[in-house]
Amino acid sequence: MFNLDAYDAAIAKYHQGMNCNVVPVISWDFHHEFLNDLKTNYTDWQRVNNISKQFNWDESEFDVLERLKDEVVVITDLELKIVFASNRIVNMTGYTEVEVLGKTPKMFQGPETSSITTNEIRAAIESQEIFEKTLLNYKKNGETYLCTVNAFPVFNLKGKLTHFIAFEKAA
Repeated sequence: MFNLDAYDAAIAKYHQGMNCNVVPVISWDFHHEFLNDLKTNYTDWQRVNNISKQFNWDESEFDVLERLKDEVVVITDLELKIVFASNRIVNMTGYTEVEVLGKTPKMFQGPETSSITTNEIRAAIESQEIFEKTLLNYKKNGETYLCTVNAFPVFNLKGKLTHFIAFEKAA
């Protein structure tokens, strides 16, 4: 084994007089969690980007990468079937993306969800308008939560409606 006394002395001399903060080992847990969040957000963004390229629309106008940090992103086709849900959906609803794909966002509604609000949402979708509404949704385990939905019709570069994109967060 090598004698590292000279190295230790050099490091001690270098750090002498410096005001260094010691980071406890436990903080690496937070680093790992943050790194996983970054990786998940980037993966989700890449998938949204692939959908936008496939259907020839510009995802940059929705600032998806930034919004993925704090919101759930859901993309539906014209029949309102979910074709993409960001990984954060499991935290908000208890459902994984695999469980929601091919279903409509109605799956999150229940008996106490306001029919007035759902009718307003339906009218906005039919009119191809942007909307923001807060409604009572249901998690997989039956618990209710208030969800703010900010949704946009998505048009391709030729002006044809191809999808709807919603940014959702617990209210």
